[in-house]
Amino acid sequence: MKRLVTFLVSVAFMTGAAGFAVAQTSTQPTTPPPATTPAPAPKDKAAEKKAEMTGKMPAKNAAGLVKSASADSVVVSGKEKVQGAKEMKDAEWTFAIDSKTAIRKAGKAATAADLKPGDQVHVRYMDHDGKATAVAIQVRPATSAAATKPAEKK
Repeated sequence: MKRLVTFLVSVAFMTGAAGFAVAQTSTQPTTPPPATTPAPAPKDKAAEKKAEMTGKMPAKNAAGLVKSASADSVVVSGKEKVQGAKEMKDAEWTFAIDSKTAIRKAGKAATAADLKPGDQVHVRYMDHDGKATAVAIQVRPATSAAATKPAEKK
């Protein structure tokens, strides 16, 4: 009786393993691919085209210090990478703020009025019709001057 149960279990195991093996095999297309294929578009262009087709634009990021803030916009100054180079250059961005913009300060929800000049922020934004609209603004905790300067030697 034990041998019969062992035999049946092993047959069931083998059948299951064969089923997985068959499911893993790939099927070849019935028609060969065309002889010439167009060159792929650059990655950024392809992402933009895909986003246009789906109606969603990819989010971008910026970080820096708040220069000014109002109920409908915030101006941030920071550094951005120069395309094709390792160096960074000064930059200034103006982001539109709308009802969908999520602003967080000290881990809590905040408003544009809570943003003060000098606040260090990380902005996630999307371009809508040539206008940068903030999706989320995260105020970073301020670093103390004592923590950033090395201790004086006596």
